[in-house]
Amino acid sequence: MLDGYEMYDLTQPWSVDTPAWPTYDNPKVWYQKSLDTEKVNGQKIEFTNHTGTHIDGEKHFLANGRDIEELGLDELVGDAVIADISDKVGDYDIYTSEMIEDVCDVQEGDILFIHTGYQDYAWHTDEADPHRFFCKHPGPNAEFAEWCKEKNLNYLILDCGSADHPMNTVVRDIRPELAEEAADHLGVDDLDEIFPPEGYQLMHNELFPEGIIHVENAQVPEELLNERLQIGTFPWRFRGGESSVSRVVAFK
Repeated sequence: MLDGYEMYDLTQPWSVDTPAWPTYDNPKVWYQKSLDTEKVNGQKIEFTNHTGTHIDGEKHFLANGRDIEELGLDELVGDAVIADISDKVGDYDIYTSEMIEDVCDVQEGDILFIHTGYQDYAWHTDEADPHRFFCKHPGPNAEFAEWCKEKNLNYLILDCGSADHPMNTVVRDIRPELAEEAADHLGVDDLDEIFPPEGYQLMHNELFPEGIIHVENAQVPEELLNERLQIGTFPWRFRGGESSVSRVVAFK
């Protein structure tokens, strides 16, 4: 234990039942060796980088972006704030920088954890609803992305399936009935009015070139909401990796 600090795990559990991002293969785990035959257990795992709590690296969206190995520990560990906006947002809602600043003081260069409350619907919880977790969670629009750049945030952490609004991802195309539902909820005839094609997955496409990446599928205990502390994200030292499953820890 670090003297004077308590540690909190902000990571989802990981197993063969952990769902991957929609359109990606779910994980497979099997025993290549077992105690009953080889007298030793040895597991083999096949999964995508976007399964469970993971960090999206620049290389995920940028051909010339940094890989995971190039992310230094001084970048992955730093000052952070956890913004609880769970009482302000619901299915398909859009969150804004004003909502974040209403609940906490975000400083330049911070790691920002956005608590939407959708961690309650993650696969391992009592209220598990992966469909809602991945396809209906709230998300930002262009205003929020610009604010992230103005604040020169270190990186973002989300307690839901994506840093982007689901209707600004492939979910909009593969689930047209949900797109219709979202448009009705948001009061528009065409979702292009809110999420134009040139701003597709803007939290990836517009922020990664600025070095502002993010962690998805995290979780946070209630006692840390709206607190300032330190957070560390620990991916593999993955040379060539576009993203990586990670352990995320808060130090208070």
